[in-house]
Amino acid sequence: MLYPFEPRTRRIVDLAEALAERLRPTAADHDRRGEFALDNLRLAHEAGYLRLALPRQHGGEDADVFDLVVAQHILARADPATALVVGMTLNVIGRQRDERSWPEPVFAAVARDLADHGGAINTCATEADLGSVSRGGAPAATATPADGGYVVNGRKIFVTGAPGLRWFVTLVRLPPSVAAPHGEVGAALVKAGAPGLTISDGWAGALSLRSSGNSDVVYNDVFVREEFLVERRPLPAPGAARPPEGQGAPGLGAWSLTISAVYLGIGEAALAAAARYAKRRRPTSLGRSIADTAPIQQRIGFMAASLEGARAQLYETARLWRDHPELREELPARIAAAKYLCTHAACQASEAGLHVAGGFSLTAEVELERHFRDARGGLFQPPQDDLALGVIGRDALNKAPAANRKGQAA
Repeated sequence: MLYPFEPRTRRIVDLAEALAERLRPTAADHDRRGEFALDNLRLAHEAGYLRLALPRQHGGEDADVFDLVVAQHILARADPATALVVGMTLNVIGRQRDERSWPEPVFAAVARDLADHGGAINTCATEADLGSVSRGGAPAATATPADGGYVVNGRKIFVTGAPGLRWFVTLVRLPPSVAAPHGEVGAALVKAGAPGLTISDGWAGALSLRSSGNSDVVYNDVFVREEFLVERRPLPAPGAARPPEGQGAPGLGAWSLTISAVYLGIGEAALAAAARYAKRRRPTSLGRSIADTAPIQQRIGFMAASLEGARAQLYETARLWRDHPELREELPARIAAAKYLCTHAACQASEAGLHVAGGFSLTAEVELERHFRDARGGLFQPPQDDLALGVIGRDALNKAPAANRKGQAA
């Protein structure tokens, strides 16, 4: 990869490249079988990859957003399903490092547990009736007060990496109280193996990222100690005004860039697969490689240019977050743009790759059909296109000069 990395980043890049080489040989097979690659999380833990974002005082390395965006970009080119599960973990851990919205002893216990034992952590938010949490609303899953804590009941869907999670950050609704007359929403930190916690495979035969373990999670009287019910906030009164759609939604934090990087990696894997095919394909009627023809070169060029533009936006946004804390409040629109550009570059590149390989692109041997499928998963990753473009558009409008009465810039 042509990029001037600092020594610290170079070490993390080397680690990611070494891990990617270990995961690449089995990625297609896991996808074909639709099975979660639990061993990949074990390998990532043993390599130290899962500890990179954890705080140093809790057994990690305090790696920054930029370092992990680059690492995720590399890992996803080999195994995007595993990289996506890791990205979910980075989102939870990175946000807690930045915001400290959990009590420090609770965060320390979770972080140390992950550092010692491996496994992943993810937010369990989506429900069949609720839809995407990024569009507002309160969960149907409940946390009922009990002696020493709460009892959680409900069902979550699309919980990425569920078979490999060590902690389930479960969004729940709490009953009304004097302090919160309309109830509250909070996050119950449920540890894997808790009595009453079960996982069912609702992802079999899915179009995209088939080995990501995007499962259903059921809570049947799962007990959570009081201190592990965190991030409580009162629900507004029915009919109360809401902020603009997408504002404060998942996917606009800096650590979500590590998930945008996954889709960029998928697009680059498609580019590599198309280029390999083009170089080795030598029709007898042509007498040379199709890589020597102008139409193929143009299609490959389109793929490369789309991905290069998305990568520039992604890397620059991550660098701005790391190097200029004073600008962070101004970056949500850039974060949304990075997600939008990475996802669409991956979709465009993987579709262009099908035209490079023609009918052979539909076979598993060329791998383009897998990359084409996997890229589409990004379209439904928060923030979705309409929310992302709304955030970007409002930011552009706010920055535009005001107009005078004649409609000219003031």
